[in-house]
Amino acid sequence: MISVMGSIFLLSHQPGTTLQLAVPPGADKLGHAVLYALLAGTALFALLPVPPQRTLRTGILVVLICFLYGIGDEVHQAFVPGREASVGDLLADVAGAAIVVALWLRRTVCRQPTTP
Repeated sequence: MISVMGSIFLLSHQPGTTLQLAVPPGADKLGHAVLYALLAGTALFALLPVPPQRTLRTGILVVLICFLYGIGDEVHQAFVPGREASVGDLLADVAGAAIVVALWLRRTVCRQPTTP
C-alpha cells in the first residue's frame, strides 16, 4: 500500500512540462481510476483478515482512505509547476477505489456461510 502511495506521489510530482504524452481524451481519468483501484486493493490486503461483521465498515474505510489520499494528491499537484488540482481526477480516484471495494464486498458477502 505504501509503495502504491509513493508511486502516486512521484507521478503527481512530475511538472506538467515533463509529461508530454499524446493520450486520448479521458485517458488520464482511466489512469487515475486504475491507480486508485490498485491502492484500494492493496489497502484491503493490508487490512485482512476482516471479521464478517466488519466487512462493510472496512470497505467504507478503504474508500475513505483513497478519497483522503486523493484530496492530498490533488492539493499536492496544485503546487507542482504546470499541474493543477482537478475535481474530475478526484472523482476518478474514488470511482476506481469504489469499484474494487464493491467487487471485494460482493465476493466476501457471497462467500459467507448462512446460518439457518
